[in-house]
Amino acid sequence: MILKCFAPLQCFHVPHHPTVRLVHPNVTSPTPSSLITTRRGALSTTLISTTLFTLTPPSKSATITEFSELPNSGGVKALDLRLGDGQVPADGDQVSVHYYGRLAAKQGWRFDSTYDHKDENGEPIPFVFVIGSGKVISGIETAVKSMKVGGVRRVVIPPSQGYLSTSQEPIPPNFFDRQRLFTTIFNPTRLANGEGSTLGTLVFDIELVSLRHQ
Repeated sequence: MILKCFAPLQCFHVPHHPTVRLVHPNVTSPTPSSLITTRRGALSTTLISTTLFTLTPPSKSATITEFSELPNSGGVKALDLRLGDGQVPADGDQVSVHYYGRLAAKQGWRFDSTYDHKDENGEPIPFVFVIGSGKVISGIETAVKSMKVGGVRRVVIPPSQGYLSTSQEPIPPNFFDRQRLFTTIFNPTRLANGEGSTLGTLVFDIELVSLRHQ
């Protein structure tokens, strides 16, 4: 599957299923007079909520509706881009996922993607973690726990369910991307200015590749 998007978001590739393509509308960059509003998250929230999708060709396993808040998630919102047909993970299961992570505060800046992590054969390496381990940001765990293997889901994660420390996974392997991410989220000046509710908002595209019962 190829998920295709236009500026300012970059592309997210899911090579295993060639039936789904995402198309984003072009977004005009803000003028200098609107930068303050943008940095406070108003524009980034609009970009997330008004994104349009098309499927080419249509698939019985794919679904496009609207974002909805996941039950007992602390505010995590999800949009299923494709429904899986496999098992649903539970606490203690080891799952493998591909993801494409963006930071809403920087107008969709991509800070990490599993498709940038390659093995010796040049194949992308999925991210592996155990459900309920507490090592992964809670918004991702919550989203994956209600997915089926083979599904693809876009999730908007509020700061309270995102990075609460710099040791939580997934951590961008590139030092500069990692520094930029955490410097933005934990910026003391902007936090003191009351921007904490927008700085750490994350957008993840997640494909649940497989699971293994431990």
